[in-house]
Amino acid sequence: MADKDGIKPVEDDVEDETDLRYKPPEKKSVQEIQELDKDDESLKKYKETLLGKMPTTVDPSAPNVQVTGMSLICDDAPGPITMDLTGNVTALKEQTFVMKEGSYYKVKICFKVNKEIVSGLKYIQYTFRKGIRVDKETHMVGSYGPRCEIYEFLTPLEEAPKGMLVRGTYHIKSCFTDDDKTDHLSWEWNLCIKKDCKD
Repeated sequence: MADKDGIKPVEDDVEDETDLRYKPPEKKSVQEIQELDKDDESLKKYKETLLGKMPTTVDPSAPNVQVTGMSLICDDAPGPITMDLTGNVTALKEQTFVMKEGSYYKVKICFKVNKEIVSGLKYIQYTFRKGIRVDKETHMVGSYGPRCEIYEFLTPLEEAPKGMLVRGTYHIKSCFTDDDKTDHLSWEWNLCIKKDCKD
């Protein structure tokens, strides 16, 4: 979110040094991994533990990664701040969620991996105020294999900005991407920071 002492525009992106040293792993399909050392029983069990229960049938038209929902977990919110991301996400652009200034919150993202292992999933959030970008957050989600169950990722605890200068409505652009820069889902929404949720 914005600087806690006031609104300041964000400078152009500068690559983080840690990003420059990161080398994505060599791509291997789930089938290739299962075929490796298939006669080694202990390794086979270990791979089953890592990959979990594989989907028996997958809709060939389904994307490899499906983002199903996002929530802001916040005790001070007047109601649940939950976004269903399985349908028409453009409707979220017209919605405004309310949060009390100074509230502590976490972002929870729910997603499914259907076919192949995906590496370096990231959740990126750009925050704008009156058309000026005031913040950019990047959360490394990790690498995941296909399975029947939905994965849940929770960001570290964050504090919403507080003070008269930062109250108001923020326009947020969210993106779920990976090492290959595949845009699995992008959506926009609004967050209004108020002195009190009853205002």
